[in-house]
Amino acid sequence: MIVEVGHFALALALALSLVQSVMPIWAARSGDAALRQVATPAALGAFACVLFAFAALTYAHATSDFSVQNVVENSHTTKPFIYKLSGVWGNHEGSMLLWILILTLFGAMVAVARESVPPVLRANTLAVQGFITFVFVLFVITTSNPFTRAVPAPVEGNDLNPLLQDFGLAVHPPLLYVGYVGFSITFAFAIAALIDGKIDAVWARAVRPWTLTAWSFLTLGIAMGSYWAYYELGWGGWWFWDPVENASLMPWIAGTALLHSTVVMEKRDALKVWTVLLAILTFSLSLLGTFIVRSGVLTSVHSFATDPTRGIFILAILILFIGGSLTLFAWRAPMLRQGGLFAPISREGALVMNNLFLVAACATVLVGTLYPLLLEMLTAEKISVGPPFFNYTFVPLAIPLLLIVPFGQTLAWKRGDALAASQRLFAALGLALAVGLATLAWTWGGPAMAPVGVGLGAYLIVGSVLEIVSRARGFGSSRTRAPGLIWRRAIGLPRSAWGTAIAHAGVGVVVLGIAAQGWATEGLATLKPGQTLATGPYVATLDRVAPRPGPNYEEVAAFLTIRDKAGDEIGQVDTGKRFYPSRKMTVTESGLLTRGVSQVYASLGEISPDGSIGLRLYYKPLVLLIWLGAVVMALGGGLSLTDRRMRVGAPARAKLKPVPPHAVPAE
Repeated sequence: MIVEVGHFALALALALSLVQSVMPIWAARSGDAALRQVATPAALGAFACVLFAFAALTYAHATSDFSVQNVVENSHTTKPFIYKLSGVWGNHEGSMLLWILILTLFGAMVAVARESVPPVLRANTLAVQGFITFVFVLFVITTSNPFTRAVPAPVEGNDLNPLLQDFGLAVHPPLLYVGYVGFSITFAFAIAALIDGKIDAVWARAVRPWTLTAWSFLTLGIAMGSYWAYYELGWGGWWFWDPVENASLMPWIAGTALLHSTVVMEKRDALKVWTVLLAILTFSLSLLGTFIVRSGVLTSVHSFATDPTRGIFILAILILFIGGSLTLFAWRAPMLRQGGLFAPISREGALVMNNLFLVAACATVLVGTLYPLLLEMLTAEKISVGPPFFNYTFVPLAIPLLLIVPFGQTLAWKRGDALAASQRLFAALGLALAVGLATLAWTWGGPAMAPVGVGLGAYLIVGSVLEIVSRARGFGSSRTRAPGLIWRRAIGLPRSAWGTAIAHAGVGVVVLGIAAQGWATEGLATLKPGQTLATGPYVATLDRVAPRPGPNYEEVAAFLTIRDKAGDEIGQVDTGKRFYPSRKMTVTESGLLTRGVSQVYASLGEISPDGSIGLRLYYKPLVLLIWLGAVVMALGGGLSLTDRRMRVGAPARAKLKPVPPHAVPAE
């Protein structure tokens, strides 16, 4: 019964989202303020209905209700309970329902954000968000119904894809979707502003927290997905430039540009047209990623949808939102009033340069991702665009972009002094050069670019620290050198200033981790118990190979002892092959031994009848910095969100109160 009620709740959400979409637009034409307020309860009601529908599907999975087709195809009675829950979104239908849940959640949050968003802008934004919700709920109900009954109901399910039976599935998709779908709100704000024909600092102040929220969660989602692939797939890499990876990276890059652009618009009332365009493009890239992953044009663990009807519907959504929004932008953008001016050498100028590099980098990823798909569609010829293309196009754009970051932080708004900014960065540049040269000398004969990356990471981290110190010291005659006073002033700085510095320092940590992979080592051998394999500073000894059964799989595991070159034991690692009978699939479970922020990584290969095994052993120096840096970046974004200026709207012009007649002085 609860399944039918969940299906009905989803249908009711469809109707409520249509009301949410239509009523504010009708109110704008009729001038009826009361009608405009209908959007708020409609948005809250749509969220409540989708939440109930999602809870109904979750209940069906948790109780192994095999009368529901979605549960039959993605669950099994012996599957661990946590994977029963995460399996709710480990399939096309459930993942789209999660998408809609987050979509309505953001709509509900805007509906209750009365202080931070002006009433007219909030109503128009809810109207756009309601239309997005309506289209996606319609897509789910007509092509991807998660509540379809299985008649007759089988006794047992087919189990979940073994690659998805991991804690990463419980964390990665929700984080990623909050980022993806969060940009729908910035898109809705942009379309609402174009409809109203009014974009100013109030709009920028209103849209910036939502942009920062989506960006922070997307950062965490991408990092979690990268780490999940790193340890689950058994190939030891942290990024492969796969189209599915690129599908999440592109909106992140565009969202980063949007985040910096809103700062300029809020501070200087400039870059209005560009900021609106970025808001449209960022969500458009999120939709494009949805099409690439969900349409079936790719064959991967993410490609749940194989029905052509779904692909055509998603393509229609793509054309509707991207084509429609760009058409509206082309019509309304020329009517927008231009904002304030600023000198090329200024913080605004540095942020504009930041945007240009980011957009160019995003374009290279877009071309490398779509070109093989378009070529195959037009000519039936298959080509592969792999890491070499992206390394030779993306990296040369990323390096000058990162060099600009600390420099731009030291420039003043409107008109800056390049010489003074360079002098303030002298310590960061000197320390970065020293670190790079020391690393080069220590690793002489190794990869030439890795020390450059280490120096660049140090430059970003020290530059972020100097930004806080510089602001705390003050300017002009109020400049101080007293450490105690500097510290007290630093503590009193706005949280957004600290958040920015922490996020930029996080980028530096990521760069350090990436650069250190230039010294990663790999060993490959066929071993019998008692034999060893060396890689980097460590030696692995195969102790034994033994079966290790699990709840819904059969596993053969190899147990290793890891020692350093001096022969001292530092830890144990086990890696295995798991066979899932219900799916008739075998997957590799890698073994990890963490030493500080470095890791020894073991991956089991083929098992021979004579008891020997194929073993791949990696040494990954400082590899955890890649993901820890991403967490630091997201924490910086979260800290900025706690700033009071993020929680309240831009101050509105106060209305003059009428003066009582008795208060007018007699002549």
